[in-house]
Amino acid sequence: MGMEKVILPKSLEGKTVLVAGAAGFVPSHVCELYVGLGAKVIGLDNFVTGTEANLTGLKSNSLFDFRECNIFESLPSFSGENIDYIFSLASPASPVDFSKIPMDIMRVNSEGTRFLLELAKEKKARFLEASTSEVYGDPEVHPQTEDYVGHVNPIGPRACYDEGKRFAEAMCTVYKNFHGVETRIVRIFNTYGPRMRPDDGRVIPNFINQAMNDQDISVYGDGSQTRSFCFVTDLVQAMHYVMHSPVDTPVNIGNPDEYTILEAAKFIIDVMGSNSKITHLPLPKDDPKKRRPDITKLQSFSDYVPQVGFREGLLETVEFFKSCV
Repeated sequence: MGMEKVILPKSLEGKTVLVAGAAGFVPSHVCELYVGLGAKVIGLDNFVTGTEANLTGLKSNSLFDFRECNIFESLPSFSGENIDYIFSLASPASPVDFSKIPMDIMRVNSEGTRFLLELAKEKKARFLEASTSEVYGDPEVHPQTEDYVGHVNPIGPRACYDEGKRFAEAMCTVYKNFHGVETRIVRIFNTYGPRMRPDDGRVIPNFINQAMNDQDISVYGDGSQTRSFCFVTDLVQAMHYVMHSPVDTPVNIGNPDEYTILEAAKFIIDVMGSNSKITHLPLPKDDPKKRRPDITKLQSFSDYVPQVGFREGLLETVEFFKSCV
């Protein structure tokens, strides 16, 4: 794909970046990156899954402006304000949320995304949609490339999120083609790191919590299903590359290092020096058997290489979880 490599801006002074979902795990790190580059950052959140604690380091910064709102009901007024970049990162994404707040998830990815796209259209802002590897469903192609259209159950337990994100991608494409909005789409693969919710329900928080307390580690099925774990700062760097690239079609972002769930469980026990044993539980419905991003496309236009290894990233995440207890 002989594309020129993206040169990232050294400073974004004078620019304004809107981050929807700012109090969430990944978005709070995005806010910090852009404040660090000198941009004014406007954060939106309704604290359904995000927390005030994630904004602690930002609240005292004069470049950060937080506005509490529910983006699928209405946005605050931005009249007279310039907005250059919009990050659509507001959707809850944890499996525990799929059964608790499915309607919120569907609405934030439909009505919420539309409100943000309308704002992008009005402000002539560049818009980045945080989609997900879940759009591939339980994939029949491995590793997953962006041209794979997925194997998704539209009425399954994960459908509110899978189909919500597929709809958000379709809406971005319509706004790009019919309204000329500059859109970017990233498909995020498994991400971990400080500020994850300890009750997130995903593999890493579950295993760390259990290992921290020397409890049995619950592995679903035989543990042969795979995941690829990306540390949050690497993921945010990948997102940054896509936002500043000319690429307006979906881009996988994550770390292609692949582990079986059983390997991950043993690794976490080892890294934490835990006395936990492994127990096996039945596999949940529609649980993907394989997850690994093909990031050839991302690397064709950027110098992106994941910097944080699994051990180093886990140790930082463990420290964060200990601080939450």
